[in-house]
Amino acid sequence: MAKAKKKAPAKKKAAPKKAAKTREVLIVASKVKEFIKANGKQSSGDVIPALNEKIYALLEEAVTRTGDNGRATVRPYDL
Repeated sequence: MAKAKKKAPAKKKAAPKKAAKTREVLIVASKVKEFIKANGKQSSGDVIPALNEKIYALLEEAVTRTGDNGRATVRPYDL
């Protein structure tokens, strides 16, 4: 009797690489979605990352302005 050959395990497909690094989320997604829903609207799946990028841009501008003004503390008017 001939022995049956064992099949080699299937190779896993490589996960697709992301185009850009994802930044840490600075907002509470559930609260944002709750706000949108309370106003009678729906939110798409990409609204949280888009809002997060806007927050990063706002903060980056505030930090730059703070440094340009020779301060180390970001203040509300820097926003």
